[in-house]
Amino acid sequence: MIPPNAKKVFTGAIFDVYQWEQQMYDGSVQTFERLSRPDTAEIVTVLGDKIVIQKQEQPDKPEPFLCLPGGRIEHGENALAGAKRELLEETGLASDDWVLIGERRLASKIEWVDYVYVARHCKKIAEQSLDAGERIELIELSFDEFLDTVDRDELRMEPTLRTDLVRAKYDEGSREKMRKLLFG
Repeated sequence: MIPPNAKKVFTGAIFDVYQWEQQMYDGSVQTFERLSRPDTAEIVTVLGDKIVIQKQEQPDKPEPFLCLPGGRIEHGENALAGAKRELLEETGLASDDWVLIGERRLASKIEWVDYVYVARHCKKIAEQSLDAGERIELIELSFDEFLDTVDRDELRMEPTLRTDLVRAKYDEGSREKMRKLLFG
């Protein structure tokens, strides 16, 4: 957590840097530092009996990559509103059936929460509305194909969700629990 006495020493497009003086156990003082960035959302997107993932290209990445729909939550936006907006922009899909399945702090030196949602019973309501730095191809996978893709470590996603999905691939009880979570 960034303490109240921390000073913002850099404001970036995504990351802000904070520093503060921290007393050590021996009485000496050292400068501590943390980053802050907007929270993000990842969405396991269910369309009929398929799970929608993305093949995405970004100008700063050397190769296309597979990921779940999602992105940054805008200032003043709550996590669910941000997830709904990102899903609509990146896929043209919307849902009235959302389940928050995780809130993860992914790095100890960065103030940042990644919210993980399941959006069930999605419907196509618009065309994609991509940022200038996004190229996104939508891919629909069966439940088994989705688990296989995760197990092969081909899909970027939050680590705890990855663990739960790999467990679902190999353990029948976990598989049925995951199927119920995703498809209702």
